[in-house]
Amino acid sequence: MSSNPWLRTPKRYVMIILIAFLCIAAVYSLNFRGILNIVIAVGFSFTADYLYSIVDKKKKKRVFPDGAIITGLIIALILSTSTSWYIVSATALIAITSKYLLTYKMKPIFNPAAFGLLASILLFQTGQSWWGAFGDLPAWTTILLLIGGYITVNRVNKFPMVFSYLGTTFLLLLVMGFLHIGDASDALRSPFINATLFFALFMLTDPPTTPAKDKDQYIFGLICSVIGVVIYGIFGGLMYLFIGLLVGNLFYVLRRKAAPLKATSKSS
Repeated sequence: MSSNPWLRTPKRYVMIILIAFLCIAAVYSLNFRGILNIVIAVGFSFTADYLYSIVDKKKKKRVFPDGAIITGLIIALILSTSTSWYIVSATALIAITSKYLLTYKMKPIFNPAAFGLLASILLFQTGQSWWGAFGDLPAWTTILLLIGGYITVNRVNKFPMVFSYLGTTFLLLLVMGFLHIGDASDALRSPFINATLFFALFMLTDPPTTPAKDKDQYIFGLICSVIGVVIYGIFGGLMYLFIGLLVGNLFYVLRRKAAPLKATSKSS
């Protein structure tokens, strides 16, 4: 564990890594519009989270909203750099609102960033370039994506989930490709592959909305993968990533609700 108190939580590592990705993508592509989106998304996420925490009587104390900052960073790194500021801000607000309104045992049911981005697609038909995943940069930059992802996954102990998700996804896409179902081959090429890796390493692994036990992680990754690939086979695009994750989030909550009932029936 780091001797620096500020780095004792995994969220702080994720923040640093995502900011590094922002700098690399912006400087290498010479497209700095994404930085403005970062400021807008993080600013609205931070402010909304702070205001919600004030009115939320269940919270005994307010803490630094590092989770909201991460949500804003992810949203801005995924949305197209040409996205209007008001859509970026609306996406961030929807994401943070879901974190406080859709809860179970004081924890969000759905991954906030995934919820906000999916809502943004459905409501505003937003374009998502995943520029922060280096999809438009040289192939070697994927190594940086994997290094940052490894650090993140290691800090949150989610390797079983990531392996289950990526292994199942790539296997299903290969089978679909051989059978000429949908556009499966496109999903295995850049920038789609970059989006999948970024998603698995930085969104799928969100601790509050995912299981901690290894066995549950394998199941969770499998469910997110199967649902997502089926959606991809039907509709294409990258919306399938968010839908698969949100279905997995819902399954995880339902399983947590069912656990006490099973324990009660056994004891009786």
